[in-house]
Amino acid sequence: MTNELADKINIFIVDDESSVRDSLTKWFEEFDYNVGSAADADEALEKFKPGEYDIAFLDIRLPGMEGPELHHRLKKIDPNITTIMITAYASVETAVKTLKDGAYDYITKPIDPDYLIHLISKIEKQKLLQKENKNLKKRINELCRFDKFIGENVKIKKVLDLAKTVAQTDTSVMLRGESGTGKELLAQLIHSLSPRCYFPLVVVNCGSLTSGLAESEFFGHEKGAFTGAMYRRKGKLELAHQGTIFLDEIGCIDAKTQMDLLRAIETKQFTRVGGNEIVDVDFRLICATNLDMEKAVAGGTFREDLYYRLNVFSINIPPLRERRSDIPLIANSLLKKISGKMNKAITGFSKDAMEQLTIHEWIGNVRELRNCIERAVVVSTKPIISTDCFTFEKLNSTIPTDQSLVALEKEYIQRILDQSGGNITHAAEILQIDRTTLYHKIEKFGLCR
Repeated sequence: MTNELADKINIFIVDDESSVRDSLTKWFEEFDYNVGSAADADEALEKFKPGEYDIAFLDIRLPGMEGPELHHRLKKIDPNITTIMITAYASVETAVKTLKDGAYDYITKPIDPDYLIHLISKIEKQKLLQKENKNLKKRINELCRFDKFIGENVKIKKVLDLAKTVAQTDTSVMLRGESGTGKELLAQLIHSLSPRCYFPLVVVNCGSLTSGLAESEFFGHEKGAFTGAMYRRKGKLELAHQGTIFLDEIGCIDAKTQMDLLRAIETKQFTRVGGNEIVDVDFRLICATNLDMEKAVAGGTFREDLYYRLNVFSINIPPLRERRSDIPLIANSLLKKISGKMNKAITGFSKDAMEQLTIHEWIGNVRELRNCIERAVVVSTKPIISTDCFTFEKLNSTIPTDQSLVALEKEYIQRILDQSGGNITHAAEILQIDRTTLYHKIEKFGLCR
């Protein structure tokens, strides 16, 4: 018998026959279980502590308090204990009654070692599943914590209320907002609150997909479909089956991919590249964009029918400069996390530093704020962040006359490129986007390197 969970299973034996206690103890210890024992109920209640044991073997006939009553008492002390009754043939009826009161099973004397192996194995697997289920629920609850979206501003509270409302449905959601406002985080929250939360959330960065790559990325491919296709590969839609797919920067996909994606959304079917087999999928769709999608539709760069499929329920995430009162809350939270990871004893910001953070325009929103604080933590030699730790020179930088989102994004990316000396890798790290997306934006805006 191999026992992967033996170091996690503790067994408690209560029987007035020393031969039974000794034989069971010896047998279990041979398989590396931790074993405790007692000769009667009083001794058992004295030794038994909550969380100390996983399984208790209780003799039906005990001096003083009998097994069924002891079972009831132990369950009150530790509801998670698994109890198994030990009985002679004449007491089977009593043992069966104890099962109705919550006992897991019973074994009869003389004890059959093969059946005992089978029983312990079943309990171990059940304990493991319970633990995994508990951990999964814990992870989901952590994802559902809306304090990750820090803020008390009325605008962000409205966003969270809308997210809670739409999460319980299968409605397609379009998240709008500038870069760095937390669209992917909001998508995670919507998924974690939905009935699909036990299935995957698959993220696709559409801005990094070239025309040739997009088809395989979404729909997968068969072995030999093209040069280098050495094996069958599942696409993102197939991986998101029964879960949620999040399409970030949805406005960047090319015309052919738009048409193929629309067909898959409408039919919930597709074929892999190089294949003929129809793949059925069931997914919930969330997308995000920082572009003016209505303008893209009007200009003919984005399909109108796909736009209406995606834009069923729209949520606009406000930029950080529209909720300045939340900046101190967000900054202090970020500082605590970042300084903890770096193992630096930094406890706060000076008054002037916090004032500067509050008045800055934050074109890159929370992402830019995080990068700013991370750099400040790196260079700070004191427990309080001062203005000297910030790398930007002018916090109230001039905003372009053109106040459109596109103009602001163009101006900000150019500023980062200038700061990084045209180093694409470094600029992409600051912007927290991949190099392909940055190249795309440089070409789109005609920026200088």
